Amino acid sequence: MRYDTLVIGAGFSGLAAGIRAAMFGRRVLVLERHYLWGGLNSFYKRKGRLFDTGLHALTNCGLRGAKGTPLGRLLRQLRIHPDQLQLLPQGYSELRLADLCLRFSNDPELWLENVTRAFRKQADRFLELHRTVGSLDIDRIEDPAASARAKVEAQLGDPELADVVLMAPTFYGSAREGDIDWDQFVMLYRAIFHDGLAQPEGGVRPLLQLFLNRLAECGGELRRKAGVERLLVRDGRVYGVRLEDGEEIEAEHVLSSAGWVETMGLLGPELGAAHLRPEDRATMTILETISVLDRPPKDIPGPNPLAAATVFFADEQRFAYGAPKDLCSATHGVLSVPSNFAAPASGPTAEPTLRATLMAHPEAWHTLPPERYGDEKQRWSERALDLVARLYGDPRPYEVYRDVFTPRTITKYTGHDRGAIYGSPTKHRGGATPFAGLYLIGADQGMAGIVGAGLSGATIVNLHVLNSEVA
Repeated sequence: MRYDTLVIGAGFSGLAAGIRAAMFGRRVLVLERHYLWGGLNSFYKRKGRLFDTGLHALTNCGLRGAKGTPLGRLLRQLRIHPDQLQLLPQGYSELRLADLCLRFSNDPELWLENVTRAFRKQADRFLELHRTVGSLDIDRIEDPAASARAKVEAQLGDPELADVVLMAPTFYGSAREGDIDWDQFVMLYRAIFHDGLAQPEGGVRPLLQLFLNRLAECGGELRRKAGVERLLVRDGRVYGVRLEDGEEIEAEHVLSSAGWVETMGLLGPELGAAHLRPEDRATMTILETISVLDRPPKDIPGPNPLAAATVFFADEQRFAYGAPKDLCSATHGVLSVPSNFAAPASGPTAEPTLRATLMAHPEAWHTLPPERYGDEKQRWSERALDLVARLYGDPRPYEVYRDVFTPRTITKYTGHDRGAIYGSPTKHRGGATPFAGLYLIGADQGMAGIVGAGLSGATIVNLHVLNSEVA
């Protein structure tokens, strides 16, 4: 069997790539190793309840119709109307660094007011950085892999303010410990603080279904339970794949969203290993606790109402992003409260939930003895909720169900090396690999966030499959 384009992985980058290629008459097959699609941004069922994974918030369109926003660009590339997303905007979100609490919303002025009030001496330097980041052309950034921390600290002249500015973009998409690539910082800072956050009505499932429907409309195919065992290579060119059931499928182009390390692994040790370095392996992963509650989190009594849609927190004087020394970090993470986004016109349709995410150590979780795994999973879940209780109020008396996933869970269901959520620290921005016919899309291509993943798929198709014949 032969196709024009094979896409490995039915996450947002893979689906977007499949749609974009199929729109122009290419015969496209998207391969997904699991029964469900979505990759890191998917869903699952436990005890009759459906849970989202990955998606905490989608970067909003900003000003309606603004052509420069990444989401607007993606929707035009895929010919999806913005109204089809059914976006519910945030009320506000919070960034907490030690005793400092700053709010931001989809109105950039709230962020500017909060930061300039807290850092009066550096206000002019901060406003200049904010304007500069908003004016840069994402597609023409010089030295994209440069250290964003170095650039931000040099501009602001205040390490604490630099932590504030870097925290949310870094949590949202950086694969680098202690830092974030400059182009990814620019994209994510703008996405969060210029354009704002929203959540699709119904969570990730309707959004994925929209992409699936669009793929089918364009004539693309999706095959589930079709894991790739091996990439097929001849004379330095990848010409297809062998599936885990032994079937071989040939194609002119193979696009992989599996990740750099994982894709090289599909070439076999004699070919792929020669192109891997120790520093290519990912270190950033998470443990997440999902608490289903009998009331909205904002109604839980405590020192502060949990009314923010998203909370980025570092319960220390400095923001220290990286794999913790212990199994998890007890001080750094993200809280997500879906019910604190705008309510659908029809009213709430799901039980209130709270998602508490901690940074985790990839190697420690994967080497944990089986007899300790369950106890440690529960222990760190409790520590995450201890932190919620101290900052806002204790959700545990109001829990009706709880689920927890770890780096091992992520590896099991996505195949990502060591449970990586942001891929390899080494990005391949042009999408090319050392093998003709094989291209990277997704996190390791270099675009960050869910919108960035979709743009990655569409962009690499334009560049390598359609050969820039369309804009």
